[in-house]
Amino acid sequence: MAKPILLSVDDDTDVLRAIERDLRSQYGAEYRVIGSDSPTGALELLQQLKVRNDGVALLLADQRMPHMDGVGFLQEARQIFPEAKRALLTAYADTTAAISAINQANIDYFFMKPWDPPAEHLYPQLDDLLDDWQASYRPAFEGIRVLGTRWSPRSYELRDFLARNHVPYQWIDVELSGNDPETKRLLEALGSEASSLPVVLFPDGTKLLESVPAEVAQKVGLRTRAQTDFYDLAIIGGGPGGLAAAVYGASEGLHTVMIEREAPGGQAGMSSRIENYLGFPTGLSGGDLARRAVVQAQRFGVEILAPQEATGARIEGPYRIIKLADGNEISCHALMIATGVQWRRLEAPGIDRLQGAGVYYGGGATEALSCKGEIVYVVGGANSAGQAAMNFSKYAERVVMLVRGSSLASTMSQYLIDQIKATPNIQLWAHASVAEVHGETHLEEVSVLCSDTNKVERVPASAMFIFIGALPRTDWLAGLVERDERGFILTGPDLMHGGQRPKGWEPDRDPFLLETNVPGIFAVGDVRHGSVKRVASGVGEGSVAVQFIHQYLSKV
Repeated sequence: MAKPILLSVDDDTDVLRAIERDLRSQYGAEYRVIGSDSPTGALELLQQLKVRNDGVALLLADQRMPHMDGVGFLQEARQIFPEAKRALLTAYADTTAAISAINQANIDYFFMKPWDPPAEHLYPQLDDLLDDWQASYRPAFEGIRVLGTRWSPRSYELRDFLARNHVPYQWIDVELSGNDPETKRLLEALGSEASSLPVVLFPDGTKLLESVPAEVAQKVGLRTRAQTDFYDLAIIGGGPGGLAAAVYGASEGLHTVMIEREAPGGQAGMSSRIENYLGFPTGLSGGDLARRAVVQAQRFGVEILAPQEATGARIEGPYRIIKLADGNEISCHALMIATGVQWRRLEAPGIDRLQGAGVYYGGGATEALSCKGEIVYVVGGANSAGQAAMNFSKYAERVVMLVRGSSLASTMSQYLIDQIKATPNIQLWAHASVAEVHGETHLEEVSVLCSDTNKVERVPASAMFIFIGALPRTDWLAGLVERDERGFILTGPDLMHGGQRPKGWEPDRDPFLLETNVPGIFAVGDVRHGSVKRVASGVGEGSVAVQFIHQYLSKV
């Protein structure tokens, strides 16, 4: 934790050195002592300290300085750090001015120069001031701070990225917090830069304006570039299947890299609660599952590149070459596709315009607290929608689930159906679909089409979370890997047509269970044709595939 600051200001460098020396001698163990020979420079320094979120315990200024006297400095400094104790250094001739400053300018104390010996004329009085300051001091948050607005899509994207990558941060909504004195002082310290939202402030005092996830990732140390250009096993996708393969592959000696477009965990990582995963009788969040798996993978030496995206692949002899979004390439002997699926886009007027401003795809864990006392709509009837509805019900006044069918029975696990029925502020709206969404700068209303009556009802809404179907992102594999009509990757027996092996297949064996039509390229999890859309099955496929990879590598 950073030490609070004692700031002394004096244009006489000899006096400044003397007061800094005495302050460090007595208080250096608990406080950081900083000096400035200019009141203007000291004010600029205080603005920087405000942006860094540092604490200032004491402001000690000489009264007689050119351009601005000590009282003037302390009055201006009070606008930046109002809780800091303020004291003057004065000569005998300035005693009257010092007493007047205490009475009129709310200055806490004045010291006569010279203050020798400090044990008698300086420390006892400062001890009282600092004890008083410490009594009400609350250490500031020391991590990353994100300034933005709730209805900004870019702010939402950044917060979601940080949350899913388990990077601690403090969110400051400059609109909702605009009347908070501390937020106002921070915005004033930022000056014109405060308009370049979202702004990300780092503990070292640096900042990023109009921030995007890739810039923040680089700053916080998330790895986006590979350490080498060749691996035994490269895994594209960091969901449950990819993470399981990474753990099993690396633990069995394979030099492994995992490439994830957004954050490890995939869609499962966005689930607020998974209660039917073996070995966790009280359930766990998708984020917790992803975090544990990432730690486990890193322990075995897996190299994780995130955020990073594969944009193409090709074959060169025994090597599988992956092209990345930044233009770099890496090669491997075995390639595993575990990219999962993405939510199918909802086709309705207003959806694209309000995405990130009240309309969201997926779990929206970062928005749950913001929905306190509001009306939230969840579109979809599968487990992910049910888990989200249960999570939002803890905060929202009412959660409305819109489902096309007559009930949840055919699409959702019974344990979730029972929980939803037992939650009074969750309402199920059957035979319902979104016809249109409304709002200028953010979602305000939703038009719902009732298929059983063919009527449209327009209702108020603060947020809407979409969980409808899922489609794979496999266009980058076109022409290389065989896929079905929806883009899911064909593997194993699904490649055998009339008992015949895939066209161009060279090995004297059938494709392994989870192998594609290209030897050495495997697919696991939701991206695979015919997969069971469950976390446990993805983990199982990822672990099983590693055994086939070992068999493949033994022949390379």
